[in-house]
Amino acid sequence: MTRERKSGVQRVILAAFVVTIGWLATARAAPEIPDVSVMTPSPPTDAELAGDSLYQFIVHHATVHYVNTGTTGNLARWRGGRQSICPVTVGLGPGYNAFVTARLRALAAYVGAPVQSDPQCNNNVQILFTHNPQETMDDVSNWASVYFRNRYSGGMKDLIAFRGELAIQGWYMTTNGGAMVLNTDVALVRLNLLPVWPTITPLYNGSGTLGTRTGGGGGSGIGIVILVVDATKVVGYPIGSIADYLAMLTLSVVQSPDNCDPLPSILDLMSSTCGAREKPVAITAGDLAFLKALYYLNTGLGPSLSRNQIQDNMMRQFGRR
Repeated sequence: MTRERKSGVQRVILAAFVVTIGWLATARAAPEIPDVSVMTPSPPTDAELAGDSLYQFIVHHATVHYVNTGTTGNLARWRGGRQSICPVTVGLGPGYNAFVTARLRALAAYVGAPVQSDPQCNNNVQILFTHNPQETMDDVSNWASVYFRNRYSGGMKDLIAFRGELAIQGWYMTTNGGAMVLNTDVALVRLNLLPVWPTITPLYNGSGTLGTRTGGGGGSGIGIVILVVDATKVVGYPIGSIADYLAMLTLSVVQSPDNCDPLPSILDLMSSTCGAREKPVAITAGDLAFLKALYYLNTGLGPSLSRNQIQDNMMRQFGRR
């Protein structure tokens, strides 16, 4: 595919998501929109860090693809330059749209992720609230089957298909190429597509084995994030909780929507495995420490910290080293 054709197709796909649908969650008066400022949560307790709980937390937050020994870092993250975060939210009222976008920007800046300074930038993070998520998901799935040709046909197509049981679905489009992508428009670089909540097979060899890859070598970049929120499934959750949940999905390729580790995460919000334990209503100390470790090194010049290094970094942030 030529660069011109790739660029044209990319613009069509991006533009297709920027449509306001005017979602009204309830007939009640909307509560006050919260402040977007990031407040430092209380550090984890001894019980929350007992045993291998921190390791399990990192495993579920730090999706890798290739062989991982704990000393090799290739976690997908935003690289900076032209691959910096520029979010847009649609489908809610104007105030809520603006809040979700601003909160994502604030959290990204807080953990050191690269953010476009101009709010009028070309968006590469699209958060769509809709009553008909399957229609949107099917549109992208069909597009991917053409854009990526044989890579997302047959059984592979199932990886990016609509799943009716999930409140939030979507895709990451990741980039390879190391530092060269910093000065290149995302439409002109090679993209890999993987779903939110990816199925990971560490020995994937590109021959049709079910699984996804996020890249490797000198590091893997997140180039585009599309999140589709089923409006019927998030009614009753505070808008601040939903915004933090979406920010976590945007800043890191996470492993599963249904883990509930001893160390709490905002991703516990919709988990069915937490039992009677109180679920966080905002991004947690563990989440923020993980993201700070993920974005600790210069994102444009090499791989991320390894899982072992992330664990050491987090423990230092918690004042335990």
